[in-house]
Amino acid sequence: MLTISTVNVNGMRAAARKGFVEWLAATDADVVCLQEVRAELDQLPAEVRAPQGWATVVYAPSCAAGRSGVAILSRIEADAVRVGFGEPEFDQTGRYVEVDLPGVVVASLYLPSGDVGTPRQEEKERFMAAFLPYLVELRAKAAANGREVVVCGDWNIAHREADLKNWKGNQKKSGFTPMERAWLGQVYDEAGYVDVVRALHPDVAGPYSWWSYRGKGFDNDAGWRIDLQVGTPGLAARAHAAVVERAASYDTRWSDHAPVTVRYES
Repeated sequence: MLTISTVNVNGMRAAARKGFVEWLAATDADVVCLQEVRAELDQLPAEVRAPQGWATVVYAPSCAAGRSGVAILSRIEADAVRVGFGEPEFDQTGRYVEVDLPGVVVASLYLPSGDVGTPRQEEKERFMAAFLPYLVELRAKAAANGREVVVCGDWNIAHREADLKNWKGNQKKSGFTPMERAWLGQVYDEAGYVDVVRALHPDVAGPYSWWSYRGKGFDNDAGWRIDLQVGTPGLAARAHAAVVERAASYDTRWSDHAPVTVRYES
């Protein structure tokens, strides 16, 4: 069994104070992918920087203080670690890191959030344009080395109407524009990856993984499903259970995202 969790922590130092440390101590995941760490390694408390029981802790913080940053925690020793995906504009911005584990490449991705009509959306679109061919290349290289691939993280795109509660009111907003949705379709249809959670739950709304801190979005389950595990077909076929670890109540949340956990058969 291989269990993988992914979660955008919305600032590791704050999440550690609110309950992330306790969640990490209790999880039975073999690998945990984190996004939006927003801290250098030496700024983190010891229980996060070097948590007991974890063989590999890899951080790729952003060069811009307080922004992005991704990490991978693994109970399994990694054979190799790679930061970035070969695109100079993004390789030092804390958006992507991957590790080679026995039989699988596991990546943590924090795709830019964007904002329609602004330079932030242009940045997001440049990232997407560069990342798609890399996914094709990654799948081929991994297969040549006898490995599957799973790219976990905050993809910041809802693919279908079932992936966000208020889809009608968000069609012109970043994260649900026709172009972004078509691009994610290319990841599945052209690059040949599988949305693992959707494959296990094909006919449900959500399950959502992000709810705004504003308003009653969490209480009303008016969320977005943007935290994904996107895998190669061989790995996706081995997935047998997936759950969004939604907090019991608004006041027990340690992030505006919830962990997405998938169990894969060995």
